[in-house]
Amino acid sequence: MPDTPPSLPQVAALIGEPARASMLIALMAGKALTATELALEAEISSQTASSHLAKLLDSGLLLMVKQGRHKYFRLRNEQVARLIENLLNLTSSLTQSAHQTGPQDPMLRRARVCYDHLAGELGVRLYQGLLQQGLLVEQDSQARLTEQGKLHFNYLGCDILTLEQSQRPLCRACLDWSERRFHLAGSLGHWILEDIQNRGWAKRIPDSRAMQFSQSGEKALLKRYLLPDITANKVYASKQVTHQSQQA
Repeated sequence: MPDTPPSLPQVAALIGEPARASMLIALMAGKALTATELALEAEISSQTASSHLAKLLDSGLLLMVKQGRHKYFRLRNEQVARLIENLLNLTSSLTQSAHQTGPQDPMLRRARVCYDHLAGELGVRLYQGLLQQGLLVEQDSQARLTEQGKLHFNYLGCDILTLEQSQRPLCRACLDWSERRFHLAGSLGHWILEDIQNRGWAKRIPDSRAMQFSQSGEKALLKRYLLPDITANKVYASKQVTHQSQQA
């Protein structure tokens, strides 16, 4: 961190530069990237990328990790990621019209990584499902795990006590870029995403924040968290309408 914290105008100027903004958005996938990879994301030369990265490092927005001869860059923490996500939401809302909000890519809209937790349609459905089952409560846009929720996640293999002892919030309601409703962030949101990946239900799309669920993986997610299968309901409703029209 710098000896003197950057001022608001300085942070705004750092984030507002187009190439640096592209780099920060690329790092929202939660992966550490090299300067070369970030240069490609921002469509600039390696020399220019190095200059931008030096400024982001000096400001404390990024951290650099050395591994052998390679240097990797990542967002400093969840607070920085939250700032970037909030700015994405703000810019979308200021230009909101009849078209859909958020990313245009259907895969990004369906399921994606928001720093280190699940976002998109599936992330919002998971959050709503936890609320409806009484495992999570929301008050003043803040999320809290209930006692029933703690028992439930302990049963699923999550060490809630350990997560509660960390400095990071256990649960946090994060406004979704595309859905404009909350999904679950915090250490529990991170645990859920890792659990999904460890079980092989979904895989990260290279060079993207998108998560691709297999058909069986999505069904397993819905079953594990007792979420309704909307696709199955739509198919059933369609069959009902067809049956009724045939009888008419």
